[in-house]
Amino acid sequence: MRNYIHILTVLISAVVFTSCGEYQRILKSNDPDERLEYAKRAFEQKKYTQAATVLTDIVTMFKGTQKAEDSLYLLALSHYENKDYENAGAYFQTYYNRYPKGKYAEMARFYCGYGYFLDSPEPQLDQSGTIKAIEELQAFLDYFPKSDKVPVAQNTIFELQDKLTLKELQNAQLYYNMGNYMGNNYESAVIVARNAIKNYPYSKYKEELEMLILKSRYQEAAQSVEEKKADRFRDVVDEYYSFINNYPESPNRKEADNIMKIAGKYVNE
Repeated sequence: MRNYIHILTVLISAVVFTSCGEYQRILKSNDPDERLEYAKRAFEQKKYTQAATVLTDIVTMFKGTQKAEDSLYLLALSHYENKDYENAGAYFQTYYNRYPKGKYAEMARFYCGYGYFLDSPEPQLDQSGTIKAIEELQAFLDYFPKSDKVPVAQNTIFELQDKLTLKELQNAQLYYNMGNYMGNNYESAVIVARNAIKNYPYSKYKEELEMLILKSRYQEAAQSVEEKKADRFRDVVDEYYSFINNYPESPNRKEADNIMKIAGKYVNE
């Protein structure tokens, strides 16, 4: 048994050594065709880093040939499969700009946007990558409206927009929590929430945004000086009816109704 294990270990080591030796030899090779074939094999074997490294050096060698298109797309795809979505996106963009009607143009545009989606940060972080993903996926839909990837792209855009909306909801909530500290932050909460609803009208966070507007208007009215309360509570009543018309079965209905009871006392006086 020990001899079997020893022999197996030696064979595996030999294979690894041979593989590493071939990779090093390919990196020094001046034959772009040989290097391309190696990159294709490496990609199939899921050695994406090796494939990308080899391809980076030979893309320009094939300039003006069909292999230039093939190698550039494979380079982008290698980075994508290696989860290096930033570099993948850059190479996919290079591909579809250089070959707008190329045989991989459809998938290059899709993977470019979808890679940025996979790399999109959490809502509390900077969302420039999320915006970039939306732009790329929307461009994909514009260029290839009949692609079988259209449903995926559309659903991904909705998900990305929800992430942007959630960030705005968090910002609005922050203003609400600050109250009247160093100014009327309730008004800022309303502005942020309204802009989010305007920009993303189909977001799953729309109800929460509208409820936050109602609560902000209520707090603004309740904390006003006496002579302004009647007018501001009228705004609260308007927001209440808008909210319950849109969400009559909302889980926030009880809270909204309580706000209305208080507002009604001032409006009906």
